Amino acid sequence: MGSEELIQYIHSYGYFIIFLFLFFGIVGIPAPEESLLFLVGLLAAKSQLLLPLAWVSSFLGVYTGMITGYYGGRLIGQPLIERYGRWIGLSGEKVRKYEQLFTRHSTKALLFGLFMPGLRQLSPYLSGIFGTPYMPFFFLTMAGSAIWTVTYICLGYWLGNTLSINPIYVPYAGVGLLVIFILTTVWRSAKKKKERYLE
Repeated sequence: MGSEELIQYIHSYGYFIIFLFLFFGIVGIPAPEESLLFLVGLLAAKSQLLLPLAWVSSFLGVYTGMITGYYGGRLIGQPLIERYGRWIGLSGEKVRKYEQLFTRHSTKALLFGLFMPGLRQLSPYLSGIFGTPYMPFFFLTMAGSAIWTVTYICLGYWLGNTLSINPIYVPYAGVGLLVIFILTTVWRSAKKKKERYLE
């Protein structure tokens, strides 16, 4: 979906469409999440959206999607894996290994996993499937949703006030920022592994 279509939807349906697109993007239905958040900030900088309302609708869309995924994993995913997991190679032992791995990194996944496409869709379902306690999940997800939405919206808002950016090119900016984030993450991970190896 291009920027012109996104802008048209936002102008036609207002803040609700921001909520809806982000909600569907989190539960696993393809939606341009990074580009949309960046565009929201850009439109707010051009006074086409109110920044506080734009952020609230974005945050609620992401957070509601995460909660929905969690309960989907807990109420549907967990029983399915217990009953049919062995037919797809998910034996009890493998599930326990995956559970231990996810549990070990669940805090980071819920706080910062939203920056990674795929992980942001999987983490709420995995949290539900592996029985992550309610309260830690809710608070970590709340913080993670706030961090992700604020980062992209503020970046769009700042660049919109600093540079003359045509909204048509927003998808490319979103992809570029994502690539930078992934490369930075990989570089840091490789650096840490090298430091551990040298020790």
